[in-house]
Amino acid sequence: MLSKNQIKLIKSLETKKNRKREGLFVAEGPKVVGDLLRAGYRPHSIFSTQPRPDAEPITDDELRRISFLQHPQEVLAVFHIPTQPSAIRLQSSTLSLALDGVQDPGNVGTIIRIADWFGISNIYCSPDTADVYNPKVVQATMGSLAHVTITYCDLLPLLYKADVPIYGTLLDGQNIYEQPLSDKGIIVMGNEGNGISPEVRELVTNKLLIPNFNKNCETAESLNVAIATAITCSEFRRKF
Repeated sequence: MLSKNQIKLIKSLETKKNRKREGLFVAEGPKVVGDLLRAGYRPHSIFSTQPRPDAEPITDDELRRISFLQHPQEVLAVFHIPTQPSAIRLQSSTLSLALDGVQDPGNVGTIIRIADWFGISNIYCSPDTADVYNPKVVQATMGSLAHVTITYCDLLPLLYKADVPIYGTLLDGQNIYEQPLSDKGIIVMGNEGNGISPEVRELVTNKLLIPNFNKNCETAESLNVAIATAITCSEFRRKF
């Protein structure tokens, strides 16, 4: 049976302030929890409605009380947040992503999943990007959080020192389907409403545009940032 303190702790982890204070985050579902365990994430506690040797048994009703999902999925785990290295260095031998103020948790989680699919193992996030350990982000990654390294940092010094191409999707960019692309570099994706910040934009060396092919009638003003990320990553991987 869950104690009041256990319930209080788990529900408190919905907010970034409490996650930071406790050094803990919540993951749900057999796949997400299993992927994090296999990746070496250290569990604080695991609760399951089905028998498993590493979990405390709970009822369906108890799972509903602590779950952040509309439809709880059998298992919920509380994990320790990994310590971020003090020295942050750009992985210049491969392709990376940078998120500049992407604030919607669903978008951030989906982008992590996209990165995992396209073999991009490092994402650098500005401090105002949504917290990767937000329950909504964790769930949206569908386990890809276990396969991608997420680093929060000031993007300006990171990009300023970069010795690889810095790509950014911008309205004044060049058609991505007609541009030479590299298998090394960093792709910057910007805020949902404002795009890439002016300071970061100045450091972009290769401006890319995903063109609108419907020229005969009124269309959407822009693409969702996660969709734009998928298109961009796909074009890079198509060429390499």
